[in-house]
Amino acid sequence: MRWLGLVLGKREQQVQHDPGQQAALLQDVRHRFGAHAQVRFSDQVDAITRMLNSDDGLVVAAGIVREFAEDAQTDFLTQAFELHRRTGIQLTVDRRNYRPLWRAAGPQLRWPLFGLPCGFHPYAQVAAAVKVLGAQASRLARVTDPIPVLAQVFEVLDLTVVGWEYGRARVDTDAASLAHQLISTARDIRGTMDDPPPLPPPVREMMRRNNVTDVYDPAVNRVVGAINLGGEMRPALLV
Repeated sequence: MRWLGLVLGKREQQVQHDPGQQAALLQDVRHRFGAHAQVRFSDQVDAITRMLNSDDGLVVAAGIVREFAEDAQTDFLTQAFELHRRTGIQLTVDRRNYRPLWRAAGPQLRWPLFGLPCGFHPYAQVAAAVKVLGAQASRLARVTDPIPVLAQVFEVLDLTVVGWEYGRARVDTDAASLAHQLISTARDIRGTMDDPPPLPPPVREMMRRNNVTDVYDPAVNRVVGAINLGGEMRPALLV
């Protein structure tokens, strides 16, 4: 019977999760890697990517990006509350677009991405998680809802770039690599969707520009290249 074949087919496609394995992977990634590890960030990304090369690893990768984005939002909410208490300035923290917040209070805000409570470093665990999500984008819908994952990838991109534009964060090769990976992963996830959601406001704003930002090599402290986010986003995301 046709309906029985459909049911069996769906069962064969179901992914068997192992919460214990996911917890072990997450703990290992959280504690073994980061700024304290005496290994280049690019090598850490490669090592973590290999560790998360499974369905359970894909779930962990999505969780890392989600936790990082949630911790960043909490930090900005705390900063906005403290600023309001001291000065009376009322600020709105909108996860869909952090740019109005920075335009309103820029110098009075602290860019927090290197010291969030989750302990994930943007150039190590987060960069690796984003790479895993892109590499396994075709399987993402089998383990979780890809729409909030895509939103969180765009959110981390916004958080990263506002630090460059408003938070006095210097763009080094690791920062540029993270931005490249966020854009390509967003492209890959959107490419699996029949009807992808609209691009968020900060992405549309960046895509209208052709600003070129110098990229530094932290090892030699000099400019070694440049990045044009708008020029990179348009061919990747306007599909």
